[in-house]
Amino acid sequence: MFTGIIEELGVVKNIKKDNNNLLLDISVSFISELKINQSISHNGICLTVTDVEKDYYRVCVINETIEKTNIQSVVEGDLINLERCLVVGGRIDGHIVQGHVDGVTECVNISETGGSWHFTFKCPQDYTKYLSNKGSICINGVSLTIANIHETQDEFSVAIIPYTFEHTNFKTMKKGDFANIEFDVLAKQIEKLIKK
Repeated sequence: MFTGIIEELGVVKNIKKDNNNLLLDISVSFISELKINQSISHNGICLTVTDVEKDYYRVCVINETIEKTNIQSVVEGDLINLERCLVVGGRIDGHIVQGHVDGVTECVNISETGGSWHFTFKCPQDYTKYLSNKGSICINGVSLTIANIHETQDEFSVAIIPYTFEHTNFKTMKKGDFANIEFDVLAKQIEKLIKK
């Protein structure tokens, strides 16, 4: 389980095909603290550490994840938002994030507004029911608050503060890019219980 508070930007050092899977080698400052079988959120995708070397660690991305996330567009040199799993007893500064991506969303507009940024995204139609004003949403692993909902276009926007902009890969995002999106797990569970 994660909180959507990005710990560090990792650099993709190498990508290798392994049958239908992808092996990603990632460089990050906390490599010496990692162990095989740990879970780390990569742009919001929960992936397991399979190897730890001196200057990188490796994760295996299976075809199911490749098809449902933006990992297929990652190239060597890309910056990846990283968060290690929540420590029991720690503060939840963001919101409860599972690292189970619901799909991808297209960035349709970026505007700078006097020191902060507004990013507008298309919402997959099946998921608009999970959008609520000032509700939580996770984009590329970042816990964010929905600022506006544009229901006629199935779009929503989030406001990004300077710290988040500088310390996540939002600073490299462009209009037309696709980001991983995870909707609030509490909203999804409430819906399921109501249906039953």
